[in-house]
Amino acid sequence: MKLGGFEVARNIVITSVIDAAAEDLKEQVLRRELKPDTPLTEAKVAERYDIARATAKAAIERLVSEKVLVRRNHKTARVVRLGPEDVRDIYRTRAYLESEVLRRLALIKRVPDASRVANAEIAALWETGSFDVVEPDMRFHTALIDALGSPRTSAMYRSLAFEVKLCMSQLQGSQRLSPEIIVAEHALLLDLIEAGESVRVATLLQEHLSRARELLAGDLGGTPGAEAFVPSSALAARRAQAG
Repeated sequence: MKLGGFEVARNIVITSVIDAAAEDLKEQVLRRELKPDTPLTEAKVAERYDIARATAKAAIERLVSEKVLVRRNHKTARVVRLGPEDVRDIYRTRAYLESEVLRRLALIKRVPDASRVANAEIAALWETGSFDVVEPDMRFHTALIDALGSPRTSAMYRSLAFEVKLCMSQLQGSQRLSPEIIVAEHALLLDLIEAGESVRVATLLQEHLSRARELLAGDLGGTPGAEAFVPSSALAARRAQAG
């Protein structure tokens, strides 16, 4: 390696190609253009992006580490397939982390502007009839986590990010969960934080995540729990106020 020379620049270029290939493959998985269990070999990735086999291998390994791909017993990496129990584990892990963060935010009455902006985007999309709200939905929750100001807590949450987005994409793609409910529950979560209602905000978060968890578990072949069919208390309250 030559400091300040060609080798450093070359390493930066190679790294950026790995990043670009990995991100594009990840987006294809989220858009379900690459279906669950689809095999991805070094040769296929290298051909797809016209890159060296070593670069393709690095991109695949990165996606394996991020749980986008799975590799068992040193076999070919395949696109992850989430089952009902995977979803339940992902959402329960989210709930453990998010509920504590929201309780703490309520104690200091800290509401991040980024969460309000993200929820307004979801509302605007819903006004057009769109269910394509994964990105602003993820930003809403991530902004709440980041508002705690703990780099390690944020890092822990981001370690779940792809699996959470994959769950959201599948659920919202099936149009089983109306963005109207998401908007109403998000708005009430923020109101409860602002009012310092630490117990109520944790309770509402459990309702919010449990409904999505069980609807998705049902879509993936499991038997949905009772939480899937609980009417939204936040939406009922909003409609009562409007009426």
